[in-house]
Amino acid sequence: MQPAVPLTAAAERARVRVRGAVQGVGFRPFVYHLAQRYQLGGFVANDAEGVLIEVEGAALPEFLVALRREAPPLARVDTIETETVRARGERDFGIAESRGGVVTTQIGADAATCEACLDDLFDPASRFHLYPFVNCTHCGPRYTLTRGLPYDRANTSMAGFTMCEDCRRDYQDPHNRRFHAEPIACPRCGPQLSHPIEEIVACLRAGRIVALKSLGGYHLLCDATNEAAVAELRRRKGRDAKPFAVMVASEASLDRIVIASEAERSLVSSVERPIVLMRDRGALAPSVAPALDAVGVMLPYTPLHHLIFHAASGAPEGRGWQRAPVDLVLVATSANLGGDPIVTEDAPRRLASVADLIVSHDRGIVVRADDSVARVIDGAPSFIRRARGFTPRPITLPRETPPVLAVGAYLKNTITLTRGREAFVSQHVGDLATAETVRFFEETVDHLMRLVGVKPAAIAHDLHADFASTRFAESLAADHLALPLIAVQHHHAHVASIAAEHGIDTPLLGLVLDGHGLGSDGGNWGGELLRVDGARFTRLGHLKPLALPGGDAAAREPWRMAAAALHALGCDDEIASRFVDQPRAAALAAMLANHGCATTTSAGRLFDAAAGLLGVCATQSYEGQAAMQLEALVKCPRVLGGGWEIGAGTLDLSPLLAHLAARPAAQNGAELFHGTLAAALADWAVQAAEQTGLTTIALGGGCFLNRVLSEDLAARLRANGLVPLLARQVPPNDGGLSLGQVWIAGQLMAERELR
Repeated sequence: MQPAVPLTAAAERARVRVRGAVQGVGFRPFVYHLAQRYQLGGFVANDAEGVLIEVEGAALPEFLVALRREAPPLARVDTIETETVRARGERDFGIAESRGGVVTTQIGADAATCEACLDDLFDPASRFHLYPFVNCTHCGPRYTLTRGLPYDRANTSMAGFTMCEDCRRDYQDPHNRRFHAEPIACPRCGPQLSHPIEEIVACLRAGRIVALKSLGGYHLLCDATNEAAVAELRRRKGRDAKPFAVMVASEASLDRIVIASEAERSLVSSVERPIVLMRDRGALAPSVAPALDAVGVMLPYTPLHHLIFHAASGAPEGRGWQRAPVDLVLVATSANLGGDPIVTEDAPRRLASVADLIVSHDRGIVVRADDSVARVIDGAPSFIRRARGFTPRPITLPRETPPVLAVGAYLKNTITLTRGREAFVSQHVGDLATAETVRFFEETVDHLMRLVGVKPAAIAHDLHADFASTRFAESLAADHLALPLIAVQHHHAHVASIAAEHGIDTPLLGLVLDGHGLGSDGGNWGGELLRVDGARFTRLGHLKPLALPGGDAAAREPWRMAAAALHALGCDDEIASRFVDQPRAAALAAMLANHGCATTTSAGRLFDAAAGLLGVCATQSYEGQAAMQLEALVKCPRVLGGGWEIGAGTLDLSPLLAHLAARPAAQNGAELFHGTLAAALADWAVQAAEQTGLTTIALGGGCFLNRVLSEDLAARLRANGLVPLLARQVPPNDGGLSLGQVWIAGQLMAERELR
């Protein structure tokens, strides 16, 4: 963040440039009121670079201090630059029209309904009383309804709604908090809901399923305490076991269903309103989060959500009802089928087989955005999925690089585009497994490039040639006069992502634990110890390889990895009898005995092996199911003495696997697995630190979404004088890869420019 340029003592007028997320957040009326407070003349305007101010008067220094200190709640000020200009003798201060040019400002993220708008929503005297689309400059939709910048109504999906006289008066009044609130609307002139609130609540109370159009797409809702309703939603959606998120009426309702820490309460009630994983009290239907000890909970973030809970409470007057628990808890899951992205339009056709009632409205969704998902790990929030509420908030890179577009990998895809030191990470796109998701991926690339307003000088992608993202990068490069393509190794990108968000521009160690990534030697990597020096890395070590029987099938069927562990322990004769309920067990044992399959160093497959050996999960219907169920069993991690060996950089956990193969009780085995793995990884990292002299270590990869492992390992590293870095601004899983890709590629491009 750059300091303001000091004014000369005699200066009476200054030109002030404010950069950051400063449009659509009430920044111009804020400046207007400051100027009036300090009796200054001049103007303020939005333009392509952010906010431009010219101001003159005796109290300029006080104005500049307040400009940064008192910025509106949704504003993010990156820089304030000032220069002296010739005084004009102006005494009045005005708000000028937006100015054009090449856009370099930022658009804000969607924000939960503010307290003032909630007051209006439930005030019978307000013209916004019970109106599902009330908003102001401090809240409401931004990113999901914006087509381009500058952020004006004409560039949003509200362009087709002509303001009534009352809304126009508020919109033009600098003293009103809806001054230039681009989505402003009221019952007379704004969007309308397709069904009355009372009908929605009646449907939910009757155990039926409702599809509800929200900010970034449709939700599927049902009563989360009704096992029959939740089970039916699973059947219709074809979602066997993956946990559902739930929504409660207010913070007062949290304690009925979860045990929430202060950090979790703060996160779930933040203006971004993410889904937050918290410890489950067991009050919900068993099918909400089968075999897990945590449930994802969110609070209402649109007026429509609040109105549903208000009606469920009997529609009392005022807002007092929000201070007491409400019995209705809703499953609120993204409306999508078969791995496709969240539905935004054409819901009657696409959701007819899932929902009993489809509730729409006529405000268009320009950009899809799922709900963000986070959990508190090691005392701070960590993303599982970064989307609504946070996108497109940029991440500041350690230094400026040429513009790079990175297209991520295959699973949990995101894309990132850089502009100077800003890295704009897209919302969660998802697994590029269906044609619809690939189309969403392509739309996201196009929209982000248009919104950020830069053309990339290079395109970064994963090493894997068969990923849809890699093929897209190759096609895009060919269409744009042979733009340079930069292939980035998967685990290198994981470490670089954490380095980039923490502002690390010096060498560091990286411990990467994930499911799979193509290694630079063509192998199946996934449990790696790296030294990373900017755009280059050295593989210092890896987990001892295990067989990968059946290739991709092993990731879906943990019993296969358990069989691989038994094979590694010399217990091939136990495989068929141990997994007698698996028809292919005998054939797989024979294949392993004949060494007829590839190997992997994957930490994700190591978790699968442990879960399979302990009988926790033989087959999984969603990625990470076995590891999540294994973690859910842990009350206190414990260490198995002599549970690992380290030699020539290889971490060998065969002693631990041998203990698990002896069939201890599942909880006992899960606790020993987590505690021993953390202790072994710490031992491994400490040895690497002694050899390299590096004391900072990035912890990347999807396995670090495991709270038990992450916290145990981080504590052990700190106790040994090391500095562990966890992913905070993007997920540690493949959702953060594109950030690492642009940071590596940007450094390579900068090096080439210097040659």
